[in-house]
Amino acid sequence: MKKLPGLLKNILLIVELIFAIIFYNREKILFLGVVSLDQITKAMVMRTFVPGESVPILQDIFHLTYVLNPGAAFGILSNQRMFLLVTGVALILVTIYFYPLLKKSDAFLRLGATAILSGAVANLIDRVQTGYVVDFFDFRIWPVFNIADIAIVLGMGFMIYSILFKWDDSRKVERIRE
Repeated sequence: MKKLPGLLKNILLIVELIFAIIFYNREKILFLGVVSLDQITKAMVMRTFVPGESVPILQDIFHLTYVLNPGAAFGILSNQRMFLLVTGVALILVTIYFYPLLKKSDAFLRLGATAILSGAVANLIDRVQTGYVVDFFDFRIWPVFNIADIAIVLGMGFMIYSILFKWDDSRKVERIRE
């Protein structure tokens, strides 16, 4: 019976994703897609594995390993749940506050911010529900991670690319318009 609210939440996320696709909003599709995919894969891992269990996909290269991470990236700030919850909520609020400014900016900057926000929300869902973040991609040479973590890293990459290579282009366009 405990799994019913999680199942309903996943169904609602899929329905929202379908509506986003119908109304075609790239940022909304990305956000809902990342959060949905992350939560669904984590639910599958939690249903299939016990914490600490590892299954090799490519021996000594890539495994699926169920890890409960009580900290942030690489396990830093381990067992600082309240700090991580407050920081996650603050990041989400700051992004929502500044999002209207991002709508006027480069697409890479918007998509980067959306990817970071979706990853933060997906991991925050875990942290609120259990106090841990579920990680499962294990390349053996890198700490175990999840889909939300991938979104955060790619989002940072998009934002860095936008700032380094697109920032001047958008300012040139603004100067020409003036």
